[in-house]
Amino acid sequence: MSSALDMQMASREKIPTQVLTDPADVNAAVAREIAELIRVRQAEGKTCVLGLATGSTPTGVYAELVRMHKEEGLSFKNVVSFNLDEYFPMQPNELQSYHRFMNEHLFSHIDIDPKNVHVPDGTLSIEEVPHYCQAYEKAIRDAGGIDIQLLGIGRTGHIGFNEPGSGKGSRTRLIWLDRKTRIDAASDFFGMENVPTKAITMGVGTILDARRIIMMAFGEGKARISAEAIEGEVTPVVAASFLQDHPNAQVMLDSAAAAHLTRTNLPWLVGPCDWDAKLIRRAVIWLAQLLDKPVLKLTDEDYNESGLQELIAEHGPAYEINRNVFRYLQATITGWPGGKPSSAKRPGDLRRASDEVFPKRCICFSPHPDDDVISMGGTLIRLCDQGHDMHIAYQTSGNIAVFDEDALRFADFAKEFNELFGISDHKAGEIEEHIEEFLRNKKPGQVDSPEIQKLKGLIRRGEARAGGRYCGVSDENLHFLDMPFYETGTVRKKPVGEEDIQIIVDLLQKIQPHQIYAAGDLSDPHGTHRVCLMAIFAAIHRVKNEAWFKDCQVWLYRGAWQEWEPEHIEMAVPISPQELQRKRQAIFKHESQKDKALFPGSDPREFWQRAEDRNRGTAKLYDALGLAEYEAIEAFVRWVPDLEGDGGTVGFGEAVTLAGVQSS
Repeated sequence: MSSALDMQMASREKIPTQVLTDPADVNAAVAREIAELIRVRQAEGKTCVLGLATGSTPTGVYAELVRMHKEEGLSFKNVVSFNLDEYFPMQPNELQSYHRFMNEHLFSHIDIDPKNVHVPDGTLSIEEVPHYCQAYEKAIRDAGGIDIQLLGIGRTGHIGFNEPGSGKGSRTRLIWLDRKTRIDAASDFFGMENVPTKAITMGVGTILDARRIIMMAFGEGKARISAEAIEGEVTPVVAASFLQDHPNAQVMLDSAAAAHLTRTNLPWLVGPCDWDAKLIRRAVIWLAQLLDKPVLKLTDEDYNESGLQELIAEHGPAYEINRNVFRYLQATITGWPGGKPSSAKRPGDLRRASDEVFPKRCICFSPHPDDDVISMGGTLIRLCDQGHDMHIAYQTSGNIAVFDEDALRFADFAKEFNELFGISDHKAGEIEEHIEEFLRNKKPGQVDSPEIQKLKGLIRRGEARAGGRYCGVSDENLHFLDMPFYETGTVRKKPVGEEDIQIIVDLLQKIQPHQIYAAGDLSDPHGTHRVCLMAIFAAIHRVKNEAWFKDCQVWLYRGAWQEWEPEHIEMAVPISPQELQRKRQAIFKHESQKDKALFPGSDPREFWQRAEDRNRGTAKLYDALGLAEYEAIEAFVRWVPDLEGDGGTVGFGEAVTLAGVQSS
């Protein structure tokens, strides 16, 4: 990067920021820095004081440190640790306890002295908390201060539990949790109503006292707030923005979390660009939206006056740029997602690969039992109506997302059904009694018994059948994979293993599809979509050299949590008002998720509302850019596996590697 560009970056990025492609690369870099400091302090005969964070963000760092301990002999005997926060009240053995989290992810796997471990105490009486917080601050000072403080960033911009309004000089204290923070934690507690309203947290001032601070963020869900903290004004509304005032702070992002940085999102505003076709599309669409103009009405002056002088100089005039982008967008639109048969062809129709194969065998992989209809229900209906052999593979049971009262209602039905028809079985009676007793006496956050998990899985399975049938998919083409990684009974899942991948391989080899549809909705806050997608990629990597795969296309859909940006879209399937209504009815078949989902994430709307708004939003955008006006559009990008290596490329140019599947 040139010195001039460095200066331009610095003027926007007010905290030194490093962007690496993959979270695994970030984890390795941070772990190496921590390990190096530990070893230096060991050689000096000194302690190394670490400030540690919890949540999903730092787990990869902890896993790498554990690996270094076991394989490279990294010792933690000279390490003193202070954790940022803990829920209040909270018993240390509870599933959601940060004491338990740290033991499971780090402390129980290394040789750190338990006396050197400090995690805020959630068992105190409220009267004891102020004195305890003062003592926690003193313990940090007595240890010599924190050498490296590890941070994540919350959706409100909080670091630790320093919610909006926390002052720069705030110290360790009891704090009331923001509603957004509690919503984000709801999945860990099996419902927002079970999330504690308070927490003990280090203050912003306590954090800023650290000699070195590393803040990490992964995924699209953290992109907007990360950019605000890095490039925005310093404000108590975003506690992470105070890191701009620290002399030795650094932010480490993966490529997804860096999506809203100016250098990533609008790179032409910070320096020279390599103007490939995708970047040109992004710039033109941005300009059209900025000026509220259709693409074909943009002028040379529009480009020059909006910071795109380099683009117009290298690839102008505007007429040529506009026409090329418009033609690309127009070519993405197709009412025949499975291809059009020769008998239906008209002169000028867009021909997609393998159109000569009609009808096609198609499979939609749905991470949860409702993602298929939520995200591509209109396309599912279209594929079935057009005569394709449509399959749906439900990758997980979705059993943790069923309310207890729904499970109890089904258990009551089963009991009365058996009584009504005189069906008696000793084992069935025992199960009925267990289910009723367990659910009526279940404590908040308690993990369901295996019997309850199976019952809830059956509820989701029945709803999936109803939704699939409504779209036109036959019962024998509905596949319930129940991938083992998911079946823990908690939000925290096991790593994807060989058995998970082989299940998908076996199904692909059985069906030998011409089209594969998979969820690219990686902002799913629980991580299941990402893990399921990586398992699909790993399975495809194993079958990609088989003869049938040469005629196969892989399309990624979104919709439940986010939508594809317009410059990335490679297939846009228009949805008529009637098809949109049919899609809504298919979503309604998932009654346990209707009205209120157990884990709604950051969006309080029902899933059908989210999906329709996003589909209509894509259609409105196409209309505003000067393309045909539709009721709604479902968008897709194509993933092309690397036939030589271990990864592949998504249509918008994102490299996807498979090396991290086991640790996803």
